[in-house]
Amino acid sequence: MRIIDHVIAGGAGGTSARTGDVFDPNTGQVQARVKLGTQATLDAAIAAAQAAQPAWAATNPQRRARVMFQFKALVEAHIDELAHLLSSEHGKVIADSKGDIQRGLEVIEFACGIPHVLKGEYTQGAGPGIDVYSMRQPLGIGAGITPFNFPAMIPLWMSGVAIACGNAFLLKPSERDPSVPVRLAELMLEAGLPEGILQVVHGDKEMVDAILDHPAISAVSFVGSSDIAHYVYRRGVDAGKRVQAMGGAKNHGIVMPDADLDQVVNDLAGAAFGSAGERCMALPVVVPVGEKTADALREKLLPAIAALRIGVSTDSDAHYGPVVNAAHQQRVENWIQTGVDEGAELVVDGRGFKLQGHEQGFFIGPSLFDHVTPDMQAYKEEIFGPVLQIVRAPDFETALRLPSEHQYGNGVAIFTRNGHAAREFAARVNVGMVGINVPIPVPVAYHSFGGWKRSAFGDSNQHGMEGVRFWTKVKTITQRWPDGGVGDAANAFVIPTMG
Repeated sequence: MRIIDHVIAGGAGGTSARTGDVFDPNTGQVQARVKLGTQATLDAAIAAAQAAQPAWAATNPQRRARVMFQFKALVEAHIDELAHLLSSEHGKVIADSKGDIQRGLEVIEFACGIPHVLKGEYTQGAGPGIDVYSMRQPLGIGAGITPFNFPAMIPLWMSGVAIACGNAFLLKPSERDPSVPVRLAELMLEAGLPEGILQVVHGDKEMVDAILDHPAISAVSFVGSSDIAHYVYRRGVDAGKRVQAMGGAKNHGIVMPDADLDQVVNDLAGAAFGSAGERCMALPVVVPVGEKTADALREKLLPAIAALRIGVSTDSDAHYGPVVNAAHQQRVENWIQTGVDEGAELVVDGRGFKLQGHEQGFFIGPSLFDHVTPDMQAYKEEIFGPVLQIVRAPDFETALRLPSEHQYGNGVAIFTRNGHAAREFAARVNVGMVGINVPIPVPVAYHSFGGWKRSAFGDSNQHGMEGVRFWTKVKTITQRWPDGGVGDAANAFVIPTMG
């Protein structure tokens, strides 16, 4: 049985007695075991980071950027290997796995420009002979706690910017699919990163708590469910750390009467069911405006859903593969039953789907609900599976209120040909990321990613300049060089005033 180890000081480390099972979602069988670290594991990683980080911080930004350039080239050269490894543990199809990796690499590309974005500000002549300038300096040691659904993209989002800014970084990936984060760390070392700057420690809640409590860690970035995000945020802040904690989502797609329904249905097929719905930026709720729009959309959705192909991760014709494990499969099916019990109309039932030859795999067919109402728990909570819910709205104002009043505020989309409606919606909706005829509005790497309400805790977003600000601290220097000698009293330092 393959054992997945920690990466500490450039090599495997730790004497973990506990392990966790890593499944192949396509077969339902255990394919590997991952070591679950302890406080001692974390202490060893911290010691290595403390030894390595000062020299890395003193390395000029151009040289740090060169490591990022080389790392990007190595990941691209190994993308097929990485994608197959990712799919074998997560279950998403190869095309989705490559997209997972590519979206992470886009942040690495942003990090390649770190010499430019780290430039501070300068004011000459702020007072008589006085200049003021600022510099961005690394925090020291940062940590990332990442979810199972994007085992390449999210670790790259966090680590790329943190490391390029001069920090050491500890990654605690999901124990469900840990192999790709380990392989990425190996490639980063191969790219020239000093040992101790990027380390991977595996674990469960014991490791999470150890990271949140450790006094040597200055900042923690987290992505996961909202309840855990809130826990991470509170415990980390109480320990004196900077914390950004991204939580769950229930993204809505508003369909106006003038929308191109063929395009909407095509977009929904990917946004609602792609990657088996295991995405915080999936689109699991569609809100047609008006009964005529709703009936027409439903009619077009049915054949599109029937045409979806569910297959193993390596099936190039499959639209999506299995969910990550049996527990999550059961959770999604329980939410479908909850929707039925609450009175929603289950138009397409994906429960009980079996793939021939892979009957023990964690597969769920696509499900479609209609006549879902805002008071239903199945609407209020994140299902995180291949389930699409239709919530009918009589008018634009009602459609606007639905995502605005929902507990989550990650992403939202509007489908329309009307520029005024789109502009009004974008300005007024109470959600952090908005798509206009874009079903999954994940911003490009040089902007930032982050939701509102229970979708995010903390005041900083992922990647872009928000990431740079999160992983650095500003130092401001006010300087004056006297004209005379050091002991010249006539040139004594005077703090400048507004006068």
